[in-house]
Amino acid sequence: MVDIATRVYNHKWQIDPIVRSLIDTDFYKLLMCQSVFRNKPDTQVTFSLINRSKSIRLAELIDEAELREQLDYARGLRLTRGESTWLRGNTFYGKRQMFRPDFMAWFENFQLPPYHLEKRDGQYELTFEGSWPEVMLWEIPALAILMELRSRAVLKSMGRFELQVLYARGMTRVWEKIEALRGLPNLKIADFGTRRRHSFLWQDWCVQAMLEGLGDVAKGGAFTGTSNCLIAMRRDIEAVGTNAHELPMVYAALAETDAELRQAPYRVLADWQEEHEGNLRIILPDTYGTRGFLKHAPDWLAGWTGIRIDSGDPVAGAETAIDWWRARGEDPREKLVIFSDGLDVAEIQRLHARFAGRVKVSFGWGTLLTNDFRGLVPDDGLAPFSLVCKAVAANGRPTVKLSDNPQKAMGPADQIERYKRVFEVGAQQSFDVLV
Repeated sequence: MVDIATRVYNHKWQIDPIVRSLIDTDFYKLLMCQSVFRNKPDTQVTFSLINRSKSIRLAELIDEAELREQLDYARGLRLTRGESTWLRGNTFYGKRQMFRPDFMAWFENFQLPPYHLEKRDGQYELTFEGSWPEVMLWEIPALAILMELRSRAVLKSMGRFELQVLYARGMTRVWEKIEALRGLPNLKIADFGTRRRHSFLWQDWCVQAMLEGLGDVAKGGAFTGTSNCLIAMRRDIEAVGTNAHELPMVYAALAETDAELRQAPYRVLADWQEEHEGNLRIILPDTYGTRGFLKHAPDWLAGWTGIRIDSGDPVAGAETAIDWWRARGEDPREKLVIFSDGLDVAEIQRLHARFAGRVKVSFGWGTLLTNDFRGLVPDDGLAPFSLVCKAVAANGRPTVKLSDNPQKAMGPADQIERYKRVFEVGAQQSFDVLV
C-alpha cells in the first residue's frame, strides 16, 4: 500500500502527476461522450470552471505555473494499449463491447484540446472551447487538477510527522464511516468521488478501504464499484455511472422554440435508450425541475430501471418518483433510486431507513468520502468546497440549469426565467450547497 504521507512530504510531483491517464475520469463521461459522438458530433460548446465557494480564492492559493504544468501534462496524455483493451473487451453493466469500434478508433487517437486560463478577482477563469465530444472530456481532469493543487498548496508547509498524523486521522475517519455503514442491511453503495477528491492516491485508498470494509458486490458485499475508470481497471472492480445534467443542458440550448425546449430533456433520453438498457436506463430528472419533468414525461420512461436524486430534498424527490411510478402502473419496489447529492453517513442511514423495502436503494458517495479532512488542519484549510466545470454555451447560445435547488441554478437571468416558465417551475426551497 502506498505511503501517502511520505509521498506528499517528498513533494516529488513528477512521479505523481495529478491526472495520469485519459481514463482517470468518471465512467459516465465516457458513456456520454460516445452518445455525443454519435448524435451531436459537430456541436460547438464552451465549458467553464465555476467556483461556487467564493471564499476559497483559488488564484491566491494555487501557483499559475503549477496549474499550467498539470493542465499541459494532461493535454499530452493518450490512451494506452492496455486501457484501450480494457475499454474494448471488458464487461460493463453485463454488456461486452459497450464502447463501439468507431468511438474507440476516435478515442485511441484523442488528446485533450487547448485551454484558456486567466486570473480575475482572486479566481481562475479556465475555459475550453471546441467540438462537444472533445471539450467535454476536460471536465473531470480540470476539476481533479484544481482540487488536488489546492490540497498540495495547504500541505506544502507541513512536516513529515504532521503529515503522518493528518493522514492517519483521515484514514480513521473514513474507516469509522465504513464501520457505521456495515450495519445497514442490503446496502448498495459506490464511490462517486472523482471530481472533487483530495487526490488521486487518496481516492484510490478510499476505494480499497470500501472494498475491504464493505465487500465487493460481486462477492455478496455492499460496495458496487467506483465511477473512476482507472481505479476500476487497476482494482478489477465495476466502473459505475450513467449520465449527467450536461446532456439536457446542451440539447436544451440547441432548441429553436419553446416547444422544442420543453421536449429537449426527453430527446436526450430517447437517444440514450437507443444505446443502453438495464441499469444504464436511469433517469436524472432535476435539470429543469423533477416535478415538471415527471408530470410531462412520456409513458415509455416509466418502464426505465430507476431514477437518480441529485438535488433538493432527497426524500421529496424519491416520494415524487414513487408516486409517479404508481400512477403509471409500475411497482416502485422493482425500481432503483440512486441518491447522490452531498451524502455522508447520517444522510445515507436516514434515506436507507426510509426507503429500504419500498424501492431498491443505492447510493453514490462523493466528496465526503474522498475529500473529508474537515477540522484536521488549521483554519480548516482542507475543508471541501463546491467547484464545478459546466457547459456554459452551445453553438453560441447560453446553457441553463435550474435544479431542484435554486442555489445550483446557472445561466443568464433572463434565460433562467424563460426556462422556469417553459418547464413550469414554481417556488423552490433553497438548500445550502456544501459540495
